[in-house]
Parts: sequence; C-alpha cells; structure tokens
Amino acid sequence: MKVLLLNGSSRPQGCTYTALRVIADSLEATGIESEILFLGNEPVRDCTACGTCGKLPGRCVFDDDIVNRLIEKAREADGFVFGSPVYYAHPSGRILSVLDRAFYAGKDAFVHKPAAAIASARRAGTTATLDVLQKYFTISQMPVVASTYWTMVHGAKPEDVLQDAQGLQTMRNLAGNLARILKCTALATA
Repeated sequence: MKVLLLNGSSRPQGCTYTALRVIADSLEATGIESEILFLGNEPVRDCTACGTCGKLPGRCVFDDDIVNRLIEKAREADGFVFGSPVYYAHPSGRILSVLDRAFYAGKDAFVHKPAAAIASARRAGTTATLDVLQKYFTISQMPVVASTYWTMVHGAKPEDVLQDAQGLQTMRNLAGNLARILKCTALATA
C-alpha cells in the first residue's frame, strides 16, 4: 500500500512539509509506504477548459512536468493527503491549479481512493482551505479521512509547527485513520 502526499507550498521544506512528514513517518510506522510530492515553486498554469484532455485520456495537454507526473503517481497510489499553506484564507494557487488540471484530465486515477486534506497557517484561514481541498474528494467519490480535530497545524516556520503539540497529534491520528481505512479496504477486496 502506498499513500501519495502533495506538498502544495512553494517552500519545499516549510511548515506544510513538516506536517506532511509527520504523517508520512506515522504511515510508515504502520507498514504503509509514502511519498511526498513537492509541486515545485515554478509558475504553474491553470486549466483553460480547452477539453483536449478528453482526446488525450489521462493526460493534460500542458505537459509542464508536474500535472501528468501527479496523474501517473496517483494511478499507483492507494490513498492521498493534500497539504497546503493558507494564502489569503484559501489554499495556495499552486495546488489549486495542479488539482484542477489533474482531476479534470485524470479523475479516474483518484476515484474511490481515500484522501485527507491538511492546512498550515500562521493563525487563521485553515477551515476555508480544508473545505476547498475536500471538494476534490467529494466530487470524485473519494472517502474523506478525518482525524480527532481539524487537520491543521500552526506556525510561521517549521520550528513553530514542531511546537504545535495538538496539531502534530492530529496529524498522527489522521495517519492512523488513513492506515486503518487502507487496510480495511485491502481486506475487503482480497
């Protein structure tokens, strides 16, 4: 079993990565493989609704290395965690552009696979960020994995996140719930 974790921050090892790393470590402790995919910090074009992906099933016509690579990795993954920092009370534009294109071109790679969203913020805007990210799951028939509290961490830098005891415990609980769902699904389909 494998979980793909998306780092929607433009900082490769910032606060969002720190939270995702806690989840990845917790998953690996239960025997589930994980991979954190950094979406990069180069400009990412958004979906233009050109419809060409309908003629190129499973691929976006804009081959900018990240979206088609994400779709390929999603096909191999059994579950997902999408992480984003909060920018002006919503997810990063980077993750939204990538997800719009990936779900439009390769939705079948995500359907019916469990997923969770996490948000990283200095102070606020996290619930709106989680709401936006979770809509990708519900529209794509993906079971939404919950934790024991809102799936967010707080801090202005990674060291601050590592001091957010409640946030880190919520990340570990999320990983445990995702692991249980994946293992139950594997048993049910065996």
